[in-house]
Amino acid sequence: MYKLLIADDEPDVVCLIKDYFELKGYLVLTARDGAEAVAAVSQAPDVILLDINMPEMDGIAVCRRIRDEVSCPIIFLTARIEDTDKIAGFSAGGDDYVIKPFSLAELGARVEAHIRRDHRESRTRHLLTCGTLTVDLDARNVTSNGQEIALAKKEYQIIELLAVNSGQVYDKERIYERIWGYDADGDSAVVAEHIRRIRAKLAKCGDEKHIETVWGMGYKWVK
Repeated sequence: MYKLLIADDEPDVVCLIKDYFELKGYLVLTARDGAEAVAAVSQAPDVILLDINMPEMDGIAVCRRIRDEVSCPIIFLTARIEDTDKIAGFSAGGDDYVIKPFSLAELGARVEAHIRRDHRESRTRHLLTCGTLTVDLDARNVTSNGQEIALAKKEYQIIELLAVNSGQVYDKERIYERIWGYDADGDSAVVAEHIRRIRAKLAKCGDEKHIETVWGMGYKWVK
């Protein structure tokens, strides 16, 4: 049974989504504001539906707060969306957006697609070792000298893409298509922000050398 967290301050919306997913066999958790959403992640949901406009703490702030604690897909729910909001949301670690009002069937399909993608990515166990750095393709984590590095889901996916294809150059557009999907509503500029955050985290472990910028072309992994 999959566990779904719905964080939204509109009771009618929460009730509608909760009933729909419970009928499909999900265990549904709910939160009425940002503070409750942060507390609820301790119950390890498989997918999080996160309203952007919530009291106490908005959805993007919640996403930033919890992203290093959870690797599950985070789907934003919002009544409107500008390009700057999309970039902010993806930079915070979000995986997808659904615009209100939405079709429950579409929302259900998106949730199921993210769950399937997560399962495909974790079927086969492989370890990639680069000096003191180890990328575990099954556990989907990265360690340095045996200590796990706290990475958001998209940060890990970028490392995996580059490390599995070590030496191959990927431009921002190709990374965006591979990680966010061809039909994602966003901007490849978010990739540079993710690379910056990854490098900062690797630098703390002395492993920042592994992602190299190929000027005018993109990025590649260096062992």
